[in-house]
Amino acid sequence: MLDRRTAVAALLRDRGDLLVVSGLGSPSYDAHAAGDSDANFYLWGAMGGAALVALGLAQARPDRQVLVITGDGEQLMGLGGLATIAVARPKNLAIAVVDNGRFGETGMQESHTARGIDLAAVAAACGFAAMVITDLAGVEQARSALHAPAEKPLFLLLKVGPDNPPRSLPPRDAVFLKNRFRTHLGLPLP
Repeated sequence: MLDRRTAVAALLRDRGDLLVVSGLGSPSYDAHAAGDSDANFYLWGAMGGAALVALGLAQARPDRQVLVITGDGEQLMGLGGLATIAVARPKNLAIAVVDNGRFGETGMQESHTARGIDLAAVAAACGFAAMVITDLAGVEQARSALHAPAEKPLFLLLKVGPDNPPRSLPPRDAVFLKNRFRTHLGLPLP
C-alpha cells in the first residue's frame, strides 16, 4: 500500500494551475503537507461535500483543471454526488479518494471500504474513468491523466495504509480561505 503523504505529494508535484479542493480532516492535512497554495481550497466542516463543491468550481471554471482530494469516509457519505457528477460530465474534474479503509477523524474505525465496498467500481458504474492506484508508478500515471484531455470525469482511488501521520494544519479561518481562493481566481472580494 501507498504512504498517504508520499502519494498526495507525488500527485500534486508539478501541478501547474490545478485547483485543489480538499475534504475535511486528513485530506486537507495531506494537501497542506504537500505545500500550501492559494489554489487550495480546504474544507472545514463540509463532510461529504468536497466532490460537489468541486463540481460547482469545475462548472464555473471550465478553463481550469479541478482536483478533489478526499477520504473514503467522506466519499462514502457523498455517494449520490458521484452520480450527479457523472451526469454533469465535467471534463476538467478529478476526484482522488485517499482510501485507508478507516474513519480517520473519529478514531480509525474500519470504514465500508475495509469491508469490501469498492469505490472505484461505484464511480465506474456511474460513468467515471476510474483508476485504482496501489504504487507510486500508478500515482505518476494518474498525475499525467489529471492534465490530459478527458471525455468524462476522472476517479482516482489511492489505496494507502491505515497510518495516521501528524497533522499539517492549513489555515482554518473560512473567510480568509474563501477570500484567498477568490483572489487567486481573479474574482472581486465581497
